[in-house]
Amino acid sequence: MKIRSLALAASLAAIGMTSAVTSTAAFAQAKEQFFPVLVYRTGAYAANGNPWANGYIDYLKLVNANGGVNGVKISFEECEFGYATDRGVECYERLKGKGATVFQPLSTGVTFALTDKAPVDKIPLVTAGYGRSESQDGSVFTWNFPLLGTYWVAADVAIQHIGKQAGGLDKLKGKKIALVYHDSPFGKEPIPMLQERAKMHGFELILLPVAHPGVEQKATWLQIRQNRPDNVLLWGWGVMNSTALKEAQATGFPREKMLGVWWAGAEPDVKDVAAGAKGYQALTLQHSAEPNSKVVKDMLEKVHAKGQGTGAKEEVGSVLYMRGLISSMVAVEGVRKAQERYGKGKVMTGEQVRWGLENLNLDQKTLDAMGFAGVMRPVQTSCLDHMGSSWVRVQTWDGSKWVPGTDWYQADDKLLRGMVLTASRKYAEEKKITPRTPEQCKQ
Repeated sequence: MKIRSLALAASLAAIGMTSAVTSTAAFAQAKEQFFPVLVYRTGAYAANGNPWANGYIDYLKLVNANGGVNGVKISFEECEFGYATDRGVECYERLKGKGATVFQPLSTGVTFALTDKAPVDKIPLVTAGYGRSESQDGSVFTWNFPLLGTYWVAADVAIQHIGKQAGGLDKLKGKKIALVYHDSPFGKEPIPMLQERAKMHGFELILLPVAHPGVEQKATWLQIRQNRPDNVLLWGWGVMNSTALKEAQATGFPREKMLGVWWAGAEPDVKDVAAGAKGYQALTLQHSAEPNSKVVKDMLEKVHAKGQGTGAKEEVGSVLYMRGLISSMVAVEGVRKAQERYGKGKVMTGEQVRWGLENLNLDQKTLDAMGFAGVMRPVQTSCLDHMGSSWVRVQTWDGSKWVPGTDWYQADDKLLRGMVLTASRKYAEEKKITPRTPEQCKQ
């Protein structure tokens, strides 16, 4: 496993202490804010996992280049898990004792596996745009933070968008919508929301699971040809996405009638299909590709221009690079917020960072000053709301690049809240958890 400790790299190289990694790491934890980084740079999902990891790590480097978090430098360590749940849990167990600030599992399956462990270890799980949808309820899921959006948000907005294209949600009655999904916890997450929307609007929901890793879909698209759905929702990851687009092209299903989740809307998903994917749309987790944003310009100037970039300069600002960068940013801001209460210039514990994540208030003025103008909208969390926002745009592939739409959607709060409370209360009963009250949140 490759260890990257930003603040220690120069001193270790200078004195050649290659045999003192363990003792050095212990010292680093006392002086630096440690971020474990779960990655998959190998295997079937590497093409998508790499840019996310590079964006995540580059942002930590940018924070250090700017002086750290109120002077506290950041260190980090990667752990490769290949998108395998058991290996992801192994990475967690290996790194949690090193003073972990937060864990970002980058896998819904790993998130499910760690949800019971995090409260014991008192380490927050940040799952920006993935994970358990009901974990928005911070009264029950006190250590899970599905910041910026969940799969129920994505599913709700997807139906809103399809309804808008049809001329109104009432026009969905009698239509068929197929969900082509990765047969894993990730792919199954949107189903409850889609089933609820199907009841509300009278459309038929066709469920079509695709086995890992998703390279064999001919039977799936044969079913689509036979059922002739009006729209296809693509809930894929990695090679599954480009395979689906190629099969749609081969079977003649209109790409403009396909809408992907935000993990099926990045450059690796469409570049090999190119013009054959023209018209395909995908949800965004607020951002799209953002090569002209100020934070990207800062990254190129302060990190990549100095030869410290984690990956290729050409990927900086791409969709998944930005996803990793934003995921890193919200975790760092959790630390910064925690310092306001527990001491600026101090290393924060996982428990202290949880408080910071529960009290995030990134207004537009703050985001703009950080270089995120045009990239993100405000995010404000609370003890009871661990998601903070549900803003979504839709982007379209024009054959060579992603073009973000100008309309912003939000999930139906009444519908979403009802489903979240029902599911979270059920989980609380099963696990014998007493939900926190608003009064307890103030303590």
